[in-house]
Amino acid sequence: MNREPKTRSRAEADAAPQHGTPGIGYPQYPSDSAGTRPAQGGPTGPVPRVPRDEVRRRLLAAAAQSFAERGYEDSNLDDIAYAAGFTKGAIYSNFSGKPELFGAVLGAGADTEFNLVMSELRDTEDLAGTIGVAARTVARHIVNDAERGQLGLEFAARAARDDKARGILTPLRRAQRAAASRSIAEVAARTGAEPVAGPDVIGLILHCLCNGLSNERIADPEAIDIAGVEQALATALTALLGLPADSRTSSDTSGDM
Repeated sequence: MNREPKTRSRAEADAAPQHGTPGIGYPQYPSDSAGTRPAQGGPTGPVPRVPRDEVRRRLLAAAAQSFAERGYEDSNLDDIAYAAGFTKGAIYSNFSGKPELFGAVLGAGADTEFNLVMSELRDTEDLAGTIGVAARTVARHIVNDAERGQLGLEFAARAARDDKARGILTPLRRAQRAAASRSIAEVAARTGAEPVAGPDVIGLILHCLCNGLSNERIADPEAIDIAGVEQALATALTALLGLPADSRTSSDTSGDM
């Protein structure tokens, strides 16, 4: 006797993220041979194995969506795996558990931001122009990608009382500070800037400034707008990179009233 195809319940449908996460931009994928609910009437022959990099990419996309919409505590690994088109076993084949998956989502977002900033700076040779481009690019990212800021704040709070979360957050933050340090050294070498401190110190200052601006934007978005964030970054970069006063444009001092 033929059975009617099993349909997803309302709760099951609501559990699966439906749209891409801002700043991530991965497409949705249907369930395939590795999924928990294969499509009815599909091919019955062997299906090619999904490459490991593609599995990881889909999982990160689904996890980013779930964490942004529900937060860490309310996100479920079964739902994340299903949204990506796999079973939960695919998550444990790539990550040790939800904390590591969460950290990987944050790390992917940080890598995207860093690569974006450096690509924007690649064709800028003078220091004043470099500062302006960097301040605008980072400010736009802080304001337009509030979800990642919220995730970072949530995970930092969790790490304060959870050794496993701290073990994931600590190397991630160290990598972000190291990337900031490298970018400062690269900018100084290309533009001839004379920073007021070593790249590690300036990288730490900028890392903390960006996190602080992100947190303030979350707490008070009406007061902390994109113009204010850009001005704060430009002011700090101007002072830290030793931009001479006669090289500053009117836009560099527009907030000095």
